[in-house]
Amino acid sequence: MGNTLKTAFLLTVLTLMLIAIGGRIDGRNGLIFGFLVAAGMNFFSYFYSDKIALRMYKAQPVTREELPRAYAVVERMTQKLGIPMPKMYVIPTESPNAFATGRNPKHASVAVTHGILNLLNDEELEGVLAHELGHVRNRDILTSSIAATLAGAITLIARMGYWASLFGGYGGGGGQGSRDRGDAGSLVMLIVAPIAAMLVQLAVSRSREYEADATGAHTTGNPYALASALEKIDAYAKRMPMAASPSSAHLFIAQPFVGGGMMANLFSTHPPMAKRIERLIGRSSVNGL
Repeated sequence: MGNTLKTAFLLTVLTLMLIAIGGRIDGRNGLIFGFLVAAGMNFFSYFYSDKIALRMYKAQPVTREELPRAYAVVERMTQKLGIPMPKMYVIPTESPNAFATGRNPKHASVAVTHGILNLLNDEELEGVLAHELGHVRNRDILTSSIAATLAGAITLIARMGYWASLFGGYGGGGGQGSRDRGDAGSLVMLIVAPIAAMLVQLAVSRSREYEADATGAHTTGNPYALASALEKIDAYAKRMPMAASPSSAHLFIAQPFVGGGMMANLFSTHPPMAKRIERLIGRSSVNGL
């Protein structure tokens, strides 16, 4: 399944989950209320998340004269992709990473760390910046906002349903046994629904990373350079993890903090690096190890 089709499928799954849970708690009113609350929260995030993320990581705006190497790459890549030149920022940390943010190509920013500028050669840096501009062109901030809105609404409605069941808000008929089953079902919904929604939301994020990798490789015509950059970033980031908020981890080209094991991969905003590299060049390591 293509990444774009997979994203559409996952967003549809979130929507159907929302409708099913809304129907369970007696209706349209709870469904509408939960959706509006979640939408309001994410409307703010959609318009201001770029400013929040840049401020959170102390990103400093830079000019073409201050950052000529990265500026030249971004100017060349934006012309290929047919998008406006984004604002450029540098994050003062030696941990190698980068992210793009902004609600659309006209309001986009690209931030790189000192560490990534020192670590990568010109071709590798080009691959990373083409990946980030792929997020901009593909409007992944909008996709992430939609997924977050749906997942947030599911969590809110599941909580509403649980508390309504405790106080007899729905399913009033049918006797004590029916109420007990309703309470148990609501408790399961309270626990399972938000976890399921979060896993689908994370799957959307991972799908968009694969898509941005493909866009970056296609734009530069050099998938090996991006694969080499990802391998270097992954190795150095493990030795020098970045102090990052889980709420903004999905923005970065690589998971900014260290985690491990199957559970860490399950709840990760990024696909395993070996799988990303394999999709780019047909094997899990640039050096074939």
